[in-house]
Amino acid sequence: MSYIPSDGFPYYFDLAGNMSCHKLFSSTSTFEFLESIDEKKATYRYARDKWSIKQVVGHITDHERIKMSRAHLLSRNETVNLWSYDQNALVENSRFDELTFKYMVYDFKNVRKASISFIEGLSEDQLKIKGKANDYEITLEDFLKSIIGHEIHHVNIIKEKYF
Repeated sequence: MSYIPSDGFPYYFDLAGNMSCHKLFSSTSTFEFLESIDEKKATYRYARDKWSIKQVVGHITDHERIKMSRAHLLSRNETVNLWSYDQNALVENSRFDELTFKYMVYDFKNVRKASISFIEGLSEDQLKIKGKANDYEITLEDFLKSIIGHEIHHVNIIKEKYF
């Protein structure tokens, strides 16, 4: 698949690789990495117009919340726009930088627990349900994997640009 810079599709699918949804969502590597970041570092921005680490984590959490809601609808054969939303508006209208980083990671973990609970209740047939993401038809399983691909993308940016 090729990368479309405007929205990351299908780049995120490639980052997630071929592991099962359950294994991808059950991985603790992101949380272990985030828990190694202290409060002061979490406020760091590598450029004036870039998000702080807190904002990046808040964005990843928001992304998972939004995408899991859409995945839920798709799993019930509801027609839904799987892909876009205005990430900058969501971050600009958040309180991420006011909250502690410990809370940000705690919130992300809670969202992940809900995601895992949802995924565990899906049947193989539900994972094969197809929906539209931009001009592509994708399965629910691939859509779920893209959520982790998005997370991997942002964790890589934190590691490369913030440290």
